[in-house]
Amino acid sequence: MPPTLQQNEMEVVFDGETADLKYSFEKRRSRVLYISAKRTMDFIGAILGLVLLSPLFLIIAIMIKLEDPRGSVFYCQIRIGKNEKPFKMYKFRSMVSNAEELLEKLLVQNEVKGAMFKMKEDPRITKVGKFIRKTSIDELPQLWNVIRGEMSLVGPRPPLPREVELYSNYDKLRLKVSPGCTGLWQVSGRSNLSFDEMIELDLEYIESRGLWLDVKLILRTIKIMIFPNSAY
Repeated sequence: MPPTLQQNEMEVVFDGETADLKYSFEKRRSRVLYISAKRTMDFIGAILGLVLLSPLFLIIAIMIKLEDPRGSVFYCQIRIGKNEKPFKMYKFRSMVSNAEELLEKLLVQNEVKGAMFKMKEDPRITKVGKFIRKTSIDELPQLWNVIRGEMSLVGPRPPLPREVELYSNYDKLRLKVSPGCTGLWQVSGRSNLSFDEMIELDLEYIESRGLWLDVKLILRTIKIMIFPNSAY
């Protein structure tokens, strides 16, 4: 007996649901494989980076201490990571030792609209600080955060708690993945981009992220460290 029109429609629907389920499964499996591979690349890359760059770390530490002996070499700050989880992020200190105390007076001079503070001629930045910021060397201690699993080599910039307090639900979508030492925003002229542009670039990265994109962004970051852009 030939199948009825209703039976044919049911088979088409069933086949469509099967295809959707198969696609969904493949997508999830691909994402799991990517996350596992990304974590492996992060861990190995961070360890190699710390070992190979240890002479540079020593030189920068000496320069920081010579300019401002009162402050510490490293700067620890609470940032917000994946799923809005706070963590301690490490950087080379690029500002005077009482920078946080001076911040309140400078907030009115913020040059970036939105939940982020940027000031091109920030008086808190030391001479050594200007150099390590322009070359992004101040970010290198974050390799320790990568080893600890709090950050990735590539991902959105980790925001401050006071910035996240001003986030909309849309802005918070960038917190669905691990923050990175570098990322699409960081290599796209970060200091010249608005807060909204940063959000869009981060969400673009999250949507299209993959190992090859991560490698390309890391290579672009290395190029910027050698040939600095307009970061400050």
